[in-house]
Amino acid sequence: MSYFPQWPLTRSAVVLPDERLPWPAAIPMGVQHLVAMSGATILAPLLMGFDPNLAILFSGVGTLIFFLCTGGRMPSYLGSSFSFIAVVIAVTGYPGTGANANIGSALGGIIAAGALYALIGIIVMATGTGWIERLMPPAVTGAIGAAIGLNLAPVGVQGIQGSGAHTSVALLTLLSVALFSTYGTVATKRVSILLGIVVGYVAVLVLGNGMGLLPAIDFAALTAAPWFGAPTFHRPVFETSAMLLIAPVALILVAENLGHIKAIGGMTGQNMDPYIGRGFVGDGIATMVSGAAGGTGVTTYVENMGVMAVTRVFSTLVFVIAACVAIILGFSPKFGMLLRTIPEPVLGGLAVAVFGLIAAAMIRLWVDNKVDFSDPRNLFTVGVTLVFGSGDFSFSVGSFAIGGIGTATLAALILYQLLGIGRR
Repeated sequence: MSYFPQWPLTRSAVVLPDERLPWPAAIPMGVQHLVAMSGATILAPLLMGFDPNLAILFSGVGTLIFFLCTGGRMPSYLGSSFSFIAVVIAVTGYPGTGANANIGSALGGIIAAGALYALIGIIVMATGTGWIERLMPPAVTGAIGAAIGLNLAPVGVQGIQGSGAHTSVALLTLLSVALFSTYGTVATKRVSILLGIVVGYVAVLVLGNGMGLLPAIDFAALTAAPWFGAPTFHRPVFETSAMLLIAPVALILVAENLGHIKAIGGMTGQNMDPYIGRGFVGDGIATMVSGAAGGTGVTTYVENMGVMAVTRVFSTLVFVIAACVAIILGFSPKFGMLLRTIPEPVLGGLAVAVFGLIAAAMIRLWVDNKVDFSDPRNLFTVGVTLVFGSGDFSFSVGSFAIGGIGTATLAALILYQLLGIGRR
């Protein structure tokens, strides 16, 4: 059996991972996958003060790394992970606007998270996934994920506060995303974040550039930017405190990637379990490479799973096409400058939507997995974790300090195991 599939041409309704479409059909399919998750990949770096151009570039590079590590047998696209937002903001003290002045320390932490993620992948390749499922059942992973979303609540609220026009645009953007997600067609639901950006952007053009009620969008830098050119890379700085705070995000990435891979196996009818460890390694290496040059941590995305569920096209070559298009866009300063013109109230409205969905998605995880909250073990684990995370409980011992996300993660992992001693 060769490392890569042979990808025979098929014209059937269902295209499996080791098959391919005719190229005229495959190329637009790849672009569709890139568009489906570009909203998330663009939004996450903007909320952290990172360069969205670099995020797009390294989402493509990371997807190719994932493709190589899994032997081209796992259909997935890697985009910016929202799980890093809270810890990056905590480490850097990012105020929410402009470029992040302390990006170096965050990048060092992202590399540490990627290294831990890859190490877990190597262990899984040798031992299987049983220990992960025992260490991080849905009650634990859901509690940690919800704590991350709630920890970001003050940042989201701060983003929508301001003048009446500022708040109005922020709320309009938020409402637009919700309406497109609820009432849109299958195609528009996949790009609801992008459509919300468009609505908010037009509102600022009217209220700001047209009526002077908001700071106007300045297009001077966009006009001057060249179409093609190398992006500005950033060097990581390795600080122990930042690495200790950000590295545990790897546990969240493991949990969500595990669920995604199993879901893809169910959709394709193929056993993807042998590639779980390799998928972790690929995602971990991609995160390290991204962090080494100034990009965000990356992860697999449910948006792409939704596109696959609708189109029934699972060919991994489609994701190679999407990755190549992303890399090309990453080398367009004009594209990057266009992203930087997105106004502050639009980002504020999007932040509330995304941070709330992070927490709400964890509640859905509990419901889907029928987590028993009549069991005090689950109840106390979730309750303490949510309070530590949303209250940003921090402590320090000497020079060692850990923030709210770290304490919430430790609480979930330790308390669940502690309350399970002596139980069947």
